[in-house]
Amino acid sequence: MKYFESEKVELKKKVVDDIKKEVIALANCKGGKIYIGVDDNGDIVGVSDVDEDMLKITNMIRDSIKPDITMFIDYEIIKENKKNIILINVQNGTRRPYYLVKKGLRPEGVYVRQGTSTVSATDAAIRQMIKETDGDSFELMRSLKQELDFDVVKKEFAARKFTFTKKQQQTLEVMTMEGVYTNLGLLLSDQCVHTIKVAVFEGVDQNNFKDRQEFEGSILKQLNDVYEYIDFRNSTYATFERLTRTDVRDYPEVAIRETLLNMIVHRDYSFKASANISIYADRIEFVSLGGLCAGLELEDALTGVSVCRNEKLANIFYRLKLIEAYGTGLQKIMSAYKLYGVKPKIEVTHNTFKVILPNVNYKNDSYIYDISSANILRDNISLYASGMVGIGISKEALIIDYVSKNGVITRKKVEELCGVSETTAYRILDRMVKSGMIRCEKSGKNTKYFK
Repeated sequence: MKYFESEKVELKKKVVDDIKKEVIALANCKGGKIYIGVDDNGDIVGVSDVDEDMLKITNMIRDSIKPDITMFIDYEIIKENKKNIILINVQNGTRRPYYLVKKGLRPEGVYVRQGTSTVSATDAAIRQMIKETDGDSFELMRSLKQELDFDVVKKEFAARKFTFTKKQQQTLEVMTMEGVYTNLGLLLSDQCVHTIKVAVFEGVDQNNFKDRQEFEGSILKQLNDVYEYIDFRNSTYATFERLTRTDVRDYPEVAIRETLLNMIVHRDYSFKASANISIYADRIEFVSLGGLCAGLELEDALTGVSVCRNEKLANIFYRLKLIEAYGTGLQKIMSAYKLYGVKPKIEVTHNTFKVILPNVNYKNDSYIYDISSANILRDNISLYASGMVGIGISKEALIIDYVSKNGVITRKKVEELCGVSETTAYRILDRMVKSGMIRCEKSGKNTKYFK
């Protein structure tokens, strides 16, 4: 019998390390046969020690290939011209893509057949195999990145008295039972490839940038960092009625929190682009990728009907007590504005979901937005004290005004002045130092801040 190589037939003169690549390629495609003891020309050379070669092959395939492929392989010993040939029958596997353990789930570890050759698979081919095998649920598909760290997640879990062991990761479906990280794991990891971009504009249009920043890392880190960034710019508007002072922040904190959570939990992460937040004088716009889930209308979502795009991610946020129940977020956002003369707007397209939160304190004729200059603050202090108008006072403005009057400020004083935590006070002061608004001097354990 004459042997020929083809798309489904591979010939090997002897047992070599490349056999595992051939097995992977056939299992990832249409299956096929590998004959050992036959050279490239189809001539039979045979194998000298069948038992030893069989042991090498089975150990190689069992230890070097993931997921477990052994159930899709069987072996035969063929005698031709009084010589032994080992036949490896490889079926098309059901857990594609198969890959080399040492190389991981990336092109240099995944192989396919291309004519009579075995070649590395492209990223697109790997994604397609994952989709065909794992289904359409993005969060449960196997991640192309497998070298992941979870420092942020472990801290968040530990703060709530939870563990994040391998067993817990498998239960939460961050990792498969075979030890492969899913896209859910990628989102939670420190290596998360998805980001949130935030831009701050002067006035009510995009003509002039004030600041912009891109937040990356674990989506839990992005959640905390973006919230702090917005909260830092969420000024307080104060008015007086006789001896009673009323403080109102530009944006209800509940609305900010729920909108940000909605953006992260319900985002369609199959899109590569970043989610975007734009902060204007009169509003904040949150644009999340992915419209409403199929079959759901905006009116349904506003009444509390919830079809969760990332159910496993939402479950983790629920365990961490970041969300209370599915379908309540939009209702909380709307309820947060009930006491004001404005209300949020929601705009939906096929691929985007936009929430617009109006600034409840914005008035073209009297409102001063994001005051960061002590001079501006002093120019309006008499009107503010008399109750004739309210002034949106940023935390920066309060700190600068205090330093202008007293010459120096400490972190503890910032906590009292701005009504923030120790951590937030440090962040505010650090940003102001980096922007050149103030300077700091350290003396032992004490740090003081000056103009």
